[in-house]
Amino acid sequence: MKNDVVIVGGGVMGAATACFLARDHGVAVTVLERDPGYSRASSSLSASSIRQQFSQPLNIALSQWSIRFLRRVADELAVGDDRPAIGLTEPGYLYLATEAGAGVLRENHAVQQAAGADVRLLDPAALGERFPWLATGDLALGAWGASGEGWFDGPALHQAFRRKAIACGVRFEAAEAVGFEHAACAVTAVRCSDGRSFAAGSLLLAAGAWSAPLAARLGFALPVSPRKRDVFVLDCPQALPGCPLVIDPSGVWFRAEGRGFLAGAPPRDGDPEEPPLHAIDHGQFEDQIWPVLAARVPAFEALRVRSAWAGYYEMNAFDHNGLAGPLPGWRNVFTACGFSGHGMQQAPAVGHAMAALICGAEATTPALAPMHPARLLTGERWSERNII
Repeated sequence: MKNDVVIVGGGVMGAATACFLARDHGVAVTVLERDPGYSRASSSLSASSIRQQFSQPLNIALSQWSIRFLRRVADELAVGDDRPAIGLTEPGYLYLATEAGAGVLRENHAVQQAAGADVRLLDPAALGERFPWLATGDLALGAWGASGEGWFDGPALHQAFRRKAIACGVRFEAAEAVGFEHAACAVTAVRCSDGRSFAAGSLLLAAGAWSAPLAARLGFALPVSPRKRDVFVLDCPQALPGCPLVIDPSGVWFRAEGRGFLAGAPPRDGDPEEPPLHAIDHGQFEDQIWPVLAARVPAFEALRVRSAWAGYYEMNAFDHNGLAGPLPGWRNVFTACGFSGHGMQQAPAVGHAMAALICGAEATTPALAPMHPARLLTGERWSERNII
């Protein structure tokens, strides 16, 4: 069967793009996914938060488009009477800074204000008034997203895109892509480990943290690799009214989750790129995360770790921003990967934009030109300061 588009990778980015290709453009799409249970997929293991507090205007614009989509997701992705619910809540993000980091927070805030983001700078007195459970003695400034920031059920969003895509005619195949057939700088088919081959008019590589080996088979080096992030589920006897997603100056973060909290931190120096997901670094929690939490929120001195899980960031080592657009050297190959922790929140906007780009159609989403992987060839980094 001839497919207008073959997508390698059925996570949220691939599923969203497939959905928009079929729903909005009437394109025949086949999605190849080697892990149909999504047991290791970043989409299934994400903390699924959304923010506008970026330092790059395009990242802000993509999240603004996505939050509007998430607010109306029940209508956008309804299948008959099945209206998806993703539990979107918008308590905001709260970036905290000591005097050393206050200047960067102010510079980022100026960019965010110019982009129309509802972000407010709070001095220590204002922080203490709004969040009385927060220790502010060492702080100089906070940046709080008063609207358009929060979190949601990421796996529910992923499955909603997948169900809608299937309802619109997309085929999802359990298959592992291992090679490509091509002629005249165009991919003509995708070969799979089980011997099957899928003819393709266009190809999208959206295999998340594992996109680089596929691109390498097409002669292009993507600086994308899996980096494990541990997430700890906490119980605390005291509620924290109005708790947003808080990013401490140390890099430790926490947010409310049901009756408890989630917390995490960047991996420690020297961590391997792809350790097994079951190898939770409880030592990092005891040595690094818990002392910060207890100092920042006195009530957390009595917290208890209920459970933990881990997932992979698809880390773009070049500049920590998504690589979304045409793959250099090929007429019909595209990629969408390397979002370095903000792929889930940007999937609606990027998927919509990629669908239009693949079809040569006009998009209502922000233009993805700064994200195109061609920047890897020029060495021009499109750097994002606010990486968690």
